[in-house]
Amino acid sequence: MRDQDDFLTIGRFARLCRLSVKQLRHYDDSGLLPPARVDPATGYRYYAPAQARDALTVALLRELDVPLAVIAATLAAGEPERARLLRAERDRVAERISRDRARLELLERLADGGGLPGYEIILGREPRRRLAVVRAVAGPGELAERTGACVGRLLAGLDGTPWRPPLWGLFPLDLGEGMRIAVGAETAGAAGAGEVAAVAGLEWEVLPGGPVVETVHHGPYAQLPLAYNALMAAVHERGLRPLAPVREAYLVGPGEAPAEEWTTRLVVRVEETAEVGA
Repeated sequence: MRDQDDFLTIGRFARLCRLSVKQLRHYDDSGLLPPARVDPATGYRYYAPAQARDALTVALLRELDVPLAVIAATLAAGEPERARLLRAERDRVAERISRDRARLELLERLADGGGLPGYEIILGREPRRRLAVVRAVAGPGELAERTGACVGRLLAGLDGTPWRPPLWGLFPLDLGEGMRIAVGAETAGAAGAGEVAAVAGLEWEVLPGGPVVETVHHGPYAQLPLAYNALMAAVHERGLRPLAPVREAYLVGPGEAPAEEWTTRLVVRVEETAEVGA
């Protein structure tokens, strides 16, 4: 059993680690850093000098807003696992920063334009299209990642099969968890059902023709909500009913131009509501 002199009072330990007694009590209550010994008679907490490294690590990670569960797992892990946990947290923070940067750019565009930017809304007609597609399930925060993965799978499946640009993204009208999305392309010529369907992972999707409301967005995909806002407002102002799926035609995209020059055509097939048609 260790001698009492081997332990530090909570006050001395706090000064050693340049922490406050309140912080150490909080770490104890959270289960992150219990004292090495608690006097059963007085309830006083005592710490071993070797705990200083863990105390400083906890303080640093809390300062970085790392969740308590991740800190606890990091302290309990060996070196290889500890590095993996910290890299995973780094990736989480990087993703959050990326989302925040996209929101910032969206707000800047709104502020620069004095409100919602203007979009030219066109009421026209769209021909029937038959697309070879790949599908995925996504949540609202996964759309960009899952759509990009679908593009890669589609192009790999179409390898050697002639197709006509652009690529098309197909999305539900309402964004929510578990939504089904697809990315497709029109194959060149009069494609028979067996031409592309035989390729693993590709299916067929027929998009009916008919009246549509459309607009064109110039800029990053993160700013597409601006175009959707204008498009859907126009649909409802005209007394029309939007029909799924929403179609995105990627006219200019990654690898072809800087993000501010990406060009996306948004198309929504519509029909008159019962009130208008009555």
